[in-house]
Amino acid sequence: MQRESVIIVGAGPIGLACAISAKRRGIDPLVIDAGAIANSIVRYPINMTFFTTPERLEIGNHPLVCAGQKATREEALKYYRGIARVEGIRVRTYTKLIGKHEVETRLGREQVSWDKLVLATGYFDQPNKLGVPGEDLPDVHHYFDEAHRSCGLDVVVIGGKNSAVEAALQLFRAGARVTIVYRGKTWPKSVKYWLRPDLENRIKANEIQARLGSQVSEITPRDVLVRGALGNEERIPADRVYPLIGFKPDLALFDRLGIAYDRETGRPESNPETLETSVPGVHVAGSVTAGNKISEIFIENGRFDGEKIFGSPSERVRAQNLYQGISRETGE
Repeated sequence: MQRESVIIVGAGPIGLACAISAKRRGIDPLVIDAGAIANSIVRYPINMTFFTTPERLEIGNHPLVCAGQKATREEALKYYRGIARVEGIRVRTYTKLIGKHEVETRLGREQVSWDKLVLATGYFDQPNKLGVPGEDLPDVHHYFDEAHRSCGLDVVVIGGKNSAVEAALQLFRAGARVTIVYRGKTWPKSVKYWLRPDLENRIKANEIQARLGSQVSEITPRDVLVRGALGNEERIPADRVYPLIGFKPDLALFDRLGIAYDRETGRPESNPETLETSVPGVHVAGSVTAGNKISEIFIENGRFDGEKIFGSPSERVRAQNLYQGISRETGE
């Protein structure tokens, strides 16, 4: 691979937005991704609808047109791959950065060189793990795929936030026998306002089983061992198991690149104005800037980070003002 002036790691919405910021200043960056374009959205459930309204997903002043009030997974994928095409962004998919000057492709490892490196890797490729026996069994899935696959089966969903709640409801409506297990004693306030009453009514009607204040101790090919708040144990039949308990950034990549970060929060040291890390020429963008606090950065505020990295001082101020000018709560 020849020397690149800029390599952007991550071909998601934030990485593409950074590429647009670079191109509009006469720089032709190379964008690489370990998966497909917008790989985190590729992992979303089929036919999922975004909680965020379309204008807050837009990058490069390109309108996101969708059939309904909010965009679906398929509409977002079409939008972001269209952006890459019309902006002429060079993208190498299935190319993973494994070292400061090395990538891994399907054909093997290659050396890379750059003047500026931007990490817009997100967190969706690093699911949180339960750390219990049986978690790596074939029928245990840390990403929700499609409810239809579980029709007529016993399914245990682990978690209590939006992904777990939405999965439990979809599975129930696809004909699965669903039990949702959550360590909290009540559902979080962050659960979407239209999901909470639906779930509570399904539980009240005995259509979905719930185990609040409970934690999973073991997963077997036949069942899930759950321990309640009082220490009581129960084995719940399970043909498929979905631990949907969130994600985290790839801190091992920070270590390999030599980026200093807080070991407790995972937040990298960076210049707030330019997002340059402790390693000269290496910048962060999007959710990785917040470390483990993944609820702080979304597409709608991370999309301005490219302006901070490639813009002039006045353009950086404008980007910060746009971020601060978001009137509704981020992620709403």
